[in-house]
Amino acid sequence: MNDRSHITTEHRNPRSERLDALAVGEMFDLINSEDATIASAVAAARGSICSAIELVVAALRSGGRLIYVGAGTSGRLGVLDAAECPPTFLSDPAMVQGVIAGGAEALTRSVEGAEDRPEDGAAAIDQREVGENDVVFGIATGGTTPFVHGALGRARQRRAKTVFLACVPVNQVADEADVSIRVVTGPEVVTGSTRMKAGTATKMVLNMVTTIAMVRLGKVYQNLMVDVNTKSNAKLVDRGMRILQMVTGASREEARSLLDAADGHVKTALVMHARQVDRTTAERLLRDADGFVNRVIETRREID
Repeated sequence: MNDRSHITTEHRNPRSERLDALAVGEMFDLINSEDATIASAVAAARGSICSAIELVVAALRSGGRLIYVGAGTSGRLGVLDAAECPPTFLSDPAMVQGVIAGGAEALTRSVEGAEDRPEDGAAAIDQREVGENDVVFGIATGGTTPFVHGALGRARQRRAKTVFLACVPVNQVADEADVSIRVVTGPEVVTGSTRMKAGTATKMVLNMVTTIAMVRLGKVYQNLMVDVNTKSNAKLVDRGMRILQMVTGASREEARSLLDAADGHVKTALVMHARQVDRTTAERLLRDADGFVNRVIETRREID
């Protein structure tokens, strides 16, 4: 068994050494002050995060996939981010995927020992037939998870691009990924509990990766969620209608009629309104513009 005492996420935090003796409000203040340092740690990794996003955008544009791989909290956050993409951006569920050591059971309770088998990580990559158009994004906040390194190693063998995210410096735990993201969040309030600062940092990074990638793929107009899946629940139908109202100035009733005429697709409805065309023509215009609403609407405005 390897000694991990040198790893930053395993160090004791001197500011929380008396944690169990503090009042509730004092514990709140301590945890809150530690959490306040996370954004700056993420900002310090700006260059590598942006490089990873460029890899992801290129992969998705070429028909490839983004595949997160992790164990425990890291794996759950990867699965969560993947699961949130289809309702938010109407993306194919296969486009962004999450793999967690131990499988679906590990999403709701710990599967002991699952993260210790690199061969299982490699098998998960083989099972998904990962190839050169894909990006495999390994997440291991402490940097050492064998399941993740096994997956990344097999992904490289299969010529996929690889990204590694850890919350420890590279001189403590090395990796061979194409892009190595190191968000150094320091010792946790509860020693070794990377579900805290490191987990929050991971969520922030993954949010940025998929959000920026989807914007670059034309799934956002201005700052509006125009590829929202309005067929999934009432809240998203309401959001789609309000987006149409904001952009077009239509009444709520007019927005609902427009959305219905567009078969629930906000992007199509926006183009139908802006270009005064039917649904079939709007869909063609969007295809010709690679799905970017602004290219259709702004082009018309320039002509007008």
